[in-house]
Amino acid sequence: MKQLDPRLYQIGALSLLLLYGLTALDFDTTWFRAILVISAAIGFQWLCSKIWSVKFDPRSAAISGLSLALLLRSNSVLLLLAAAGIAISSKFAIRWRGKHIFNPTNLAIVALMIATPGVWVSPGQWGNVAFFGFLITCLGGLVVNRASRSDVTYAFMIAWSAVLIGRSLWLGEPLTIPLHRLENGALLLFTFFMISDPKTTPDSRAGRTLFAVLVALGARYVQFKMFHTNGILWSLAACSLLVPLIDVLLPGGRYTWKHNGGSSWSVSPQWRWLFAHGLLPRIRSVASTSQRATPESSIVRRRWRWSATATARS
Repeated sequence: MKQLDPRLYQIGALSLLLLYGLTALDFDTTWFRAILVISAAIGFQWLCSKIWSVKFDPRSAAISGLSLALLLRSNSVLLLLAAAGIAISSKFAIRWRGKHIFNPTNLAIVALMIATPGVWVSPGQWGNVAFFGFLITCLGGLVVNRASRSDVTYAFMIAWSAVLIGRSLWLGEPLTIPLHRLENGALLLFTFFMISDPKTTPDSRAGRTLFAVLVALGARYVQFKMFHTNGILWSLAACSLLVPLIDVLLPGGRYTWKHNGGSSWSVSPQWRWLFAHGLLPRIRSVASTSQRATPESSIVRRRWRWSATATARS
C-alpha cells in the first residue's frame, strides 16, 4: 500500500481553513497577503535549495507559508516577506547534526515579535463551528497519517489542559474560563502543525513527551508569571534549544519523510508478519500438495526428464 505523505494532508487541511477563513470568517488579512507569503515561502525554499545544493521540495515550505498566513499579521508587506525568509532559511542555516532545531514558523514569528512591534499573532477566535470542524480535521490527520508524531501532540494537549484547568481550580475560577482558552484556533495550529513537527521534535517517544511537558510549563511561566501573550510560542522557541540535549539523554531513531509516511511504497509490519506466518505457509502447502505424485503423473514426469536428458546429451 502506498502511504500518503503527511505533508500533503497538512497542506490540504491548512488550505481549506485559510479558504474558509478568508471567505466566511472574515480573517483580518487579504487574499493578496496570504498568497504573497505562501509564494514567498516556496520561493525562498527554491533559492535555499540552490544555495545549499539540495533537491527542491515545496511541501514543507507550503506548510510554513500557510501557517504564517493563518497566524502572522502585519501592516507591512516587507515584514511578511521577512517572515517567510526567516522561516525557510532557518531550516538550512540553523542545524545540529543534520537536524534543524527550530520549527520554521515558530522561529519566524518569535524573531519578528522581538525585532519589531509591527507584527502580531492572530487571536484565533474563529467561532465554535470553525474550531470544532478544524479539530476534527486535525484528529483525522493523525489517523490517516498513522500518527507518526501523535505522542507529542497528545502529551502537550494533556499538559496544557492540566495547566489551565489546574490554575483555574487553584484560583477558584469557573471551568468555563480554561475551556474557553482551549477553544482557540491558534492553539490548534500550534498543537497539530508546530510542536508536532517531526523534523524538530526529539527523536525518542520519552524525549518528545518530556519536551511537550517542558513547553507547557514554560508557556505557563511566560503567560501567567511574566504576563506576556503567546506564551506557547515563546516557550516552544526556548525549549527547542533543549532538543539536542534531550536527544543525547534519550536517544531514538531519526525521523525521515521517506521512511515515516513518505511517498515511497511500503508494507506495514503487521501485513509482512501475516504474509510470512500465515499466507506463505499455506501457499507452500498448496504447492506441495499439488506436486504429490500420482502413478500417472510420476510416469509422465519420468518420461519428460528422460527425454530432456537425452536431448541435452545429444
